[in-house]
Amino acid sequence: VIPTSMHAGAPANPIVKVGDSVKVGQKIAEASAFISCNVHSSVSGTVVAVEPRLHPSKGPGVMSIVIKSDGKFTLDESVKPAKSLEELTPDEIVEIVKEKGIAGMGGAGFPTYVKLKPGKKIDAVLINGSECEPLITADHRMLLEYADDVIFGLKAIMKAVDAPKGIIVIEDNKADAIELLTKKLEGVENIEVLAAKTKYPQGAEKMLIKRALGKMVPSGGLPADVGAVVSNVSSAKAISDAIQKGMPLIQRAVTVSGERMAKPANFMVRIGTNIADVIKYCGGIKGDNVTVKMGGVMMGAVLTDTNVPVIKGSNGIIAIDTDHTKELECIKCGRCVDVCPMELKPLYFAKYSDAGNGQALLDEHIKDCMECGCCQYICSSKIPLVSKIKAGKKIVMEMK
Repeated sequence: VIPTSMHAGAPANPIVKVGDSVKVGQKIAEASAFISCNVHSSVSGTVVAVEPRLHPSKGPGVMSIVIKSDGKFTLDESVKPAKSLEELTPDEIVEIVKEKGIAGMGGAGFPTYVKLKPGKKIDAVLINGSECEPLITADHRMLLEYADDVIFGLKAIMKAVDAPKGIIVIEDNKADAIELLTKKLEGVENIEVLAAKTKYPQGAEKMLIKRALGKMVPSGGLPADVGAVVSNVSSAKAISDAIQKGMPLIQRAVTVSGERMAKPANFMVRIGTNIADVIKYCGGIKGDNVTVKMGGVMMGAVLTDTNVPVIKGSNGIIAIDTDHTKELECIKCGRCVDVCPMELKPLYFAKYSDAGNGQALLDEHIKDCMECGCCQYICSSKIPLVSKIKAGKKIVMEMK
């Protein structure tokens, strides 16, 4: 089951119908706007439905393309290598990234080709190897298993945005990845490996830029405003696949973990694979009172139904103990303010979100919140701050 909305922005428009035969890598839905993404088939087989289905993060009613696999994994004729990186122009790289449906794979799912047309001078491209979410190790494995592809993807991004420098930022608890990438980049003068202190949420885009470049992205601003482009490790690998193999984004690394998962592991999973099947493959979930999340402990979306597909942003499937602590009234202890990496005041987000006060939320800079969950984790009253922040952002978006 392949949703047409696995990215930030407008859903893609299906271009196949029931009864059509499809192949691996074939485009099955077309980007419908500037901020949108093409969608491709991850299997070969027959389209059996084009209908609204349950989405792992957007809920019910998301248009999806259902394909019955023939088990042959026959490649589509469009899957063929591009020219060498030296021969490709920046515009050609951007067009390949756009055509192959590559989106940010760290969670937000922003269409990557848009990042590659910043319209501003870029000083450095950062590859985000600071996988700071507890339990998630997919990007760590990608750095170890596909280091050459990640480096190739970085070079392609640098050429596309005309950046003189590349930095691969890796947290210092991943010493093996730091050692491997450093060795592979010996003699490459314009790319460096930066070991960052292991702390949450180091992997957040703005935190990464501050650590690597010593620059603060302005409130409401973008990385390009301070001369940076940031890419996830897996997105860099996907760019390499698109150029060197002609393969669209049809699979991704997924960490399956948590204290309640029978056999934790990392897998390369085809987009559209049923999450319940992935859990079953790992021996199922142990015990009762279990919460399953897509993503990490801190920022993951709770899955009330695991019969949903793996999507482009599914970096993890975790099974953890359910927290039955009851929500109490805010005591204004200020702990949420102390831990906020963006120096915001989350207690006011909860207050104004409940009151439906969009202007007050804007005044408190709710748009700068990256929903890292630090405030919710530290909250003495166990207030579900992240869900209230999400609701608050929706209120702001709907303001006239």
